[in-house]
Amino acid sequence: MTRRTIAIIAGEPNSISSEIIFKCWKKRKQYIHQPLLVIGSIHLLNLQKKKLKYNIKIKKINSNFKTRDLIGNKIPVYDVIYKQEKPFQKISSKSNKYIFKCFDIAKKFINDQKILGFINCPVCKESLFREKYQGITEFLSKKTNRSGNEVMLIYNKKLSVSPITTHIPLNQVSRKINKLEIVKKVKIISNFYKKIFRKSPNIAIMGLNPHNFSSKKKSEEKEIIFPAVKAIKKLGIKAMGPISPDAFFAIFKQYKIDVIVGMYHDQVLSPFKTLFKYDAINITLGLPYIRISPDHGVAENIIGKNVADPKSLIESIKFFNCVK
Repeated sequence: MTRRTIAIIAGEPNSISSEIIFKCWKKRKQYIHQPLLVIGSIHLLNLQKKKLKYNIKIKKINSNFKTRDLIGNKIPVYDVIYKQEKPFQKISSKSNKYIFKCFDIAKKFINDQKILGFINCPVCKESLFREKYQGITEFLSKKTNRSGNEVMLIYNKKLSVSPITTHIPLNQVSRKINKLEIVKKVKIISNFYKKIFRKSPNIAIMGLNPHNFSSKKKSEEKEIIFPAVKAIKKLGIKAMGPISPDAFFAIFKQYKIDVIVGMYHDQVLSPFKTLFKYDAINITLGLPYIRISPDHGVAENIIGKNVADPKSLIESIKFFNCVK
């Protein structure tokens, strides 16, 4: 089996996941992509296909699939049993066992060298993890014994962003950032760009406080971020900072910045999504394989309405063309 194959995990069963999968499949001849398969419930996909009125056929494949099994007009699906009477229902923890099983199957395919990596469609973190994990990024790093090395990179060809801390309350951010963590994560980002894109990225590192100013005698910029930037430069990584967070997204182009690293999630995600909307993907760095997800959630407010934008999932699929 070729290692170029990729898998799409269907994600939260009551979400826009099936809709964007169907739309990507309909558009598949408009973009170059590797051989792919879906890991999910055929029963549920058929229910949702009927509800959304998509004239798409599904083909069941087994664990011994070959590349030829993924070619044709039918969506190749590795079936994971999940019984549901109606196509779209309220999101709840009832689907957790099914979702985790889909991830387990994808990881087994990776271990068996059947797939290069996988894309997981959106899940509801609050329902799936409760308080055990901050998100999929941390969950997968734990499962691969890489905890602490995971890095969330929200990627676009024009600019990427990465938060040092991810899904934690703002009042915890200052306690969670430190010099070693910043240096480690920036190093992982730089190595990723060198491996995948054959380039040394220009990285801008944000301060934490407005205008990089704090009334405290020992600010985070002086005590943590500036020393981290200094150490990063000594490693030969092209970095600048700490940058005042309030205006840099308006001027990053003139500095030819590839990646902006922020101290917390919304510091970089909010302006980034304002600029690029759905034209971005979420890549987890620091894993022994490539894991990507669309840069949006389950979109509970538009489930079953057939108005979801598949752009981010399409870009996720296309990204595997860059992987050597």
